[in-house]
Amino acid sequence: MTSTASERRAFAHKINRTVAAEVRKQVSRDYGSPQLSKKRGGAHHSLPLTEVVEPVDFEDYVSSHAPGVELGPLRQLMEFPQDDLELLQLEKECSTLEPPLPEEEDSLDPRVRDALAVYTDDWLVIQRKYQRYSTTYTPQNSERQRERQRGLVKQTFELDEAAAAERQDDQDDAKRRSVGLDETPRGSWASSIFDLKNSSADALLPSVLERTAAEDMDRRNTESRLQGRHSDLLGLYPPPDEDEAVERCSLPEVPKEHCGQRIMVKCLSLKFEIEIEPIFGTLALYDVKEKKKISENFYFDLNSDTMKGLLKPHTPHVAISTLARSAIFSITYPSADIFLVIKLEKVLQQGDIGECCEPYMVMKESDSSKHKEKLEKLRLQAEQSCSRLGRFRMPFAWTAIHLLNIVSSVGGLDRSDPDSDSERKGHGTWNERKKKGFERMSIGDDMCNFATFRPATLTVTNFFKQEGDRLSDEDLYKFLADMRRPSSVLRRLRPVTAQLKIDISPAPDSPHYCLSPELLHVKPYPDPRVRPTKEVLEFPARHVYTPHTTYRNLLYVYPQSLNFSSRQGSVRNITVKVQFMAGEDPSQALPVIFGKSSSAEFMKEAYTPVIYHNKSPEFYEEMKMKIPANLTDNHHLLFTFYHISCQPKQNTPLETPVGYTWIPLMQHGRLRTGSFSLPVSVEKPPPSYSVLTPDVQLPGMKWVDNHKGVFNVEVTAASSVHTQDPHLDKFFTLVYVLEEYSFPFRLKDVIITEANMEGELKASMAALRGALLDTCIRFLHQLLSKLIQLIVYPPVIAGQIVNLGRAAFEAMALLVNQIHKNLEGNQDQHGRNNLLASFIHYAFRLPTAEPPVPPTAGTQSYDMPMQYATLSRATARPSSLHLSRSKSISNSNPDLASTPVSPDEEVQRIIGSKYLQSIFSPPLLSCPPCFCALCICFLLSFTSR
Repeated sequence: MTSTASERRAFAHKINRTVAAEVRKQVSRDYGSPQLSKKRGGAHHSLPLTEVVEPVDFEDYVSSHAPGVELGPLRQLMEFPQDDLELLQLEKECSTLEPPLPEEEDSLDPRVRDALAVYTDDWLVIQRKYQRYSTTYTPQNSERQRERQRGLVKQTFELDEAAAAERQDDQDDAKRRSVGLDETPRGSWASSIFDLKNSSADALLPSVLERTAAEDMDRRNTESRLQGRHSDLLGLYPPPDEDEAVERCSLPEVPKEHCGQRIMVKCLSLKFEIEIEPIFGTLALYDVKEKKKISENFYFDLNSDTMKGLLKPHTPHVAISTLARSAIFSITYPSADIFLVIKLEKVLQQGDIGECCEPYMVMKESDSSKHKEKLEKLRLQAEQSCSRLGRFRMPFAWTAIHLLNIVSSVGGLDRSDPDSDSERKGHGTWNERKKKGFERMSIGDDMCNFATFRPATLTVTNFFKQEGDRLSDEDLYKFLADMRRPSSVLRRLRPVTAQLKIDISPAPDSPHYCLSPELLHVKPYPDPRVRPTKEVLEFPARHVYTPHTTYRNLLYVYPQSLNFSSRQGSVRNITVKVQFMAGEDPSQALPVIFGKSSSAEFMKEAYTPVIYHNKSPEFYEEMKMKIPANLTDNHHLLFTFYHISCQPKQNTPLETPVGYTWIPLMQHGRLRTGSFSLPVSVEKPPPSYSVLTPDVQLPGMKWVDNHKGVFNVEVTAASSVHTQDPHLDKFFTLVYVLEEYSFPFRLKDVIITEANMEGELKASMAALRGALLDTCIRFLHQLLSKLIQLIVYPPVIAGQIVNLGRAAFEAMALLVNQIHKNLEGNQDQHGRNNLLASFIHYAFRLPTAEPPVPPTAGTQSYDMPMQYATLSRATARPSSLHLSRSKSISNSNPDLASTPVSPDEEVQRIIGSKYLQSIFSPPLLSCPPCFCALCICFLLSFTSR
């Protein structure tokens, strides 16, 4: 049956007759509009397929729906507490009695000034006063809550009583059904009357029959409810499940200096078969597997007062810090390949090492009567040598102790336990929250727990004679590896008979009378007159990812070898004198070299041991120095080579200089460290030599072996001021040049001026991706603070405000990404990195004062207006700068036409700019959670201005 439009039923007119093509066309045309069309009409009119919900403006809604003035007694539950947040300053804990500060207090170098500000400022913490009432605070008190619940009386509620009564009634019914009524007298009517008459009457309740006001009744009920009520009713609830869907953010650890497992070594006595001269000892830790020395040297002196008296003319003043006989070593990476190496030295005398060791290998204490005359002769020679050559040393003997034997209670050394009945000293396990790379050890390494082992007293009886041509560290590693083999070659050598008694034990948590590596008194230090214990600085075998938190500025110099085979003349008994010079005059030698045992605390010069009749000696000496806070281009290390006349001759000086060379320490704003192969000059250097390297061919100078590198030396630094990374050094140097406005500045082959400063600084921030991660983490607080400062306060160069926000933001994102990718084991349960979380919680400080802007030439000084800066633009130009309109604020953002007049206008530009499209690209959308925390800090810094 055919039907027309007029014959259609009513519901058919409402059916949507729009075809799919028209729907797609309508959607594509209206997509992106605030709201689709809402027209209603015939079948051919556009229909509302969906409605776009406009987001609520939270700030506008809150301001327009402010809570009323009178909301009753529960108004505080609806409003956020006004006094919840408070800013607190937590005092930094200092482990030493004296703060670790440089001696120079005035006119400090900018890098030192910023480092001291980071290391000395108190922690800045935002505390929430009402945090203890939140759900996330419960796990911290869960254990205390369980303790409180154990002493509570079990509560019985009406529901429990009803259930118990029902169970009792069921039991009574069962009993009644099993026993007939005729078998009990209580089943009769007469017995029930008898029990009723004999029962005692209940107490009367007159209050039920009296008339009582409603107010009095409420008061009585309130008093009754308060009787026997627990004060902490909510505390009766069981603690919440730890796995519930509540994010619990534990407080990050307070930043502190890294410390590994610590062992204490006490040198008790050193005895030889014959006692004719003073002997000096040195301790150090070596890792054979890594082929690295993992601690600095510790010097000890166990000589008798008689032997010490032989050197009295050369050491008129002996500091108490050099009398230490016990040391505390730190081991970050316990390994089965760590050895405690002991080296012995003696006063220089005529003859090679073999000749000097022969009396100690041949003569015995029991045969002293047979060799009485020979002993007297040897003592006389020793006295003459000490009187004339007391400043110089020569190698004598060495030995090593395998620390694994101490931990595993096995070994071939004579061993005695001073307290066999005592329990093991337990100091807990090592920090298991370090980077996962810390735990990459072999199965043998797992046995090496130097924090908990039984103290042992060792008597070392076998020492090996030093070989004059095998004194380098490479030879030492071969000897140590050979000691672990059953058929050791060293066992076939003739030993030097001696008895060194030492005690090795886990170090206590807070030892008394301890000195830091900088010779500062570590708390507690009750009496400064007591013989101290020294903390030995560790050189970890691998990287340690911990930021610096204290000031440290130490330099280590290691002379390695010298080749004077082509040097003409009597040059055989060679020593190297090392000086830290502040200028070129001999009087400008600084007393910054740490003294050894039984000497002054600091000295102006140090000498290497002498190898008798050797024109190409090898050295193993370590020279420790304090780096001055203000280093200039004139500071340098001066090496002077001397020939020592061991046999006194008429008209022959004791020391004859035979060569000179030097290392400029500060060059292009960097501390120079590393391995050097230096040419040696035969004559004294000319004036102004300190600003040049010895590689420069100076006119009129004679060089050994045609200006070839004949002296090898290594310089390292343990510094929390100098990064020793070229990328970080360049970035910090450019920032300090900009802050001090010290233009022009020469940086290697580039002259930094106002014209190229912006490009160089951006390039340095982009080059931070090439910096070593462990170095970036060591200087994490300074690096992040500088990047944040560049974002918040754009610098002014040549009268123009330069926007460096994008480059700084990208450098920060790259750094945070690298930290999260490489330190996965240092994250909490929410994926937040502990290093970044501790920086945000404790060390982050919003820049509140804009750095001073030096006036340009011919322009009066001006004051910068206080205005916020963002990633997309710089702050407004000062009114005193008369710049043309066509001139942009900065060439770092060419798309910027003018400065926004309001934050709303700026937000609109940011949303529509292509810049944020590149910033929030898909790789950054998956950034770690801690990076979001950093972004929050940045947003707070923007809005606070």
